[in-house]
Amino acid sequence: MKRYRRSGFLVGVLSLLLVACGPVAVSVAGDSGVQAQPVVAAAEGIALPAEIDAASVADLYDSGEIAVIDVREAWEYEAGHIPGAALIPLGELEERIDEVPRDVPVVLVCRSDNRSGQALSLLRRQGFDNLSNMMGGMLAWEAAGYAIAR
Repeated sequence: MKRYRRSGFLVGVLSLLLVACGPVAVSVAGDSGVQAQPVVAAAEGIALPAEIDAASVADLYDSGEIAVIDVREAWEYEAGHIPGAALIPLGELEERIDEVPRDVPVVLVCRSDNRSGQALSLLRRQGFDNLSNMMGGMLAWEAAGYAIAR
């Protein structure tokens, strides 16, 4: 798992370096005290890092700059999800890949960030590049006190 996170971090950093010609960097520390990767505002829009914290997701989502896809099972989603987040369970993602937007940055979320990390890898293999995994998943979202839809 650590090997995956490190390689995801390196891919994220390299992606940021490639798209960030004159960017403005914004970095927000999450509730865990761990510094999130910077979110970069590039001329074409938002370039997401491989991992992003709940506070950054909340800010970007409220401004309408990103799409959020919940990759948990339907029963988990119904128990509580980010308002307006689309549901595409991880097990259905490959067959429903055409539902993943390519024109806006996408944040993937699950319960803790394991399945959303798997979804990120799967989508990257399918040619998606502006994706991010929400660190801590719905557990972090709820702990921060953000709105939950049921």
